[in-house]
Amino acid sequence: MGYLAVVSVALGALFLASCSSDLPQSSLNPQSVEAEQIDRLWDLVFWIGFGVFVVVEAALIYAIVRFRKRPGDEGEPKQVHGNTRLEIVWSIIPVVILAVIAVPTLTTLFDLRRPAEGDFLRVEVIGHQWWWEFRYPDIIDEDGRPLTTANELHLPAGMTSELKMTSADVIHSFWVPSLAGKRDVVPGRESYLKITPDPGTAGDMIKGQCAEYCGLAHADMRFRVFLDSEVEFEEWSTRQLAASPVPTDGPEAAGYETFTALCTTCHQAKVETPEGSIEVIGAALGPDLTHFGSRTSIGAGIEDNTAEHLAEWIDDPVSVKPMSPEMNDIAAGRIMGMPDYGLDGQPVSYTHLTLP
Repeated sequence: MGYLAVVSVALGALFLASCSSDLPQSSLNPQSVEAEQIDRLWDLVFWIGFGVFVVVEAALIYAIVRFRKRPGDEGEPKQVHGNTRLEIVWSIIPVVILAVIAVPTLTTLFDLRRPAEGDFLRVEVIGHQWWWEFRYPDIIDEDGRPLTTANELHLPAGMTSELKMTSADVIHSFWVPSLAGKRDVVPGRESYLKITPDPGTAGDMIKGQCAEYCGLAHADMRFRVFLDSEVEFEEWSTRQLAASPVPTDGPEAAGYETFTALCTTCHQAKVETPEGSIEVIGAALGPDLTHFGSRTSIGAGIEDNTAEHLAEWIDDPVSVKPMSPEMNDIAAGRIMGMPDYGLDGQPVSYTHLTLP
């Protein structure tokens, strides 16, 4: 009885867990036109599979009960060698079932692969070890530079967005289950993905991740998708195109000096000097940090962007996210992680610092 009780409790817990309505990363919680197409296909295949399961199990139970050995039975049961009619029937039935599944499957695949048409937003997605870069080629500043951000993708709800994706290093996989299917991101190749969020999703934030093992920090290569109303998206993109003002005094100025001495080795930022000129400083090897403070997360979505988490990140990045900064090759443009520069948050003189 003890064993049966444990098994019953375990099965009960598993059943109750499957009834949860909290579906942060589930294809069964569609929030876009494309995800709804996938969900409808899933429903069709599920119910067909369920019907086959019921019929097969019913036939199995009937055979076990009907042809079980009874008291007084001797020898072997009657042996049946072949039944042409039965074999034809059970060959035709699977063919019909597969045909029923194949038609909507191919239709859905072709619909999802069809290029976006009409008025849509173009976004370029570049996978890096281990973060995501998002560029908006149609949203440019006064110098023709496209809006560029990292790990947080903003899309207008109710409007189709077409993502053109590639990789800067190894194969990644872009996956945000409730918005679209999984799509591999391959170096040297371009793949496309359409996303048309439902109009009612404006204001939602949906989590996504890399779904293809790509090295040490694969599990921490996450991103967040923010679904904005048309007005909110316009306001966000306008703010992102603006330069960040250079601080001139206090701890902010000291922090900026540290940034220019160390961080610009790998990171780029668009800044406005005290004289009013606009400059782009640094190297575009890591995430663009122009509006880093406006992002909700750090480390490719693994921590919320708070002062405490940022201090932990700057103090010892590898303890927060597994990386290999010792493999960085700045000259070749290959970045495998953020080094520990020994910054402890205490006021120091930055004049002696040199680029690594």
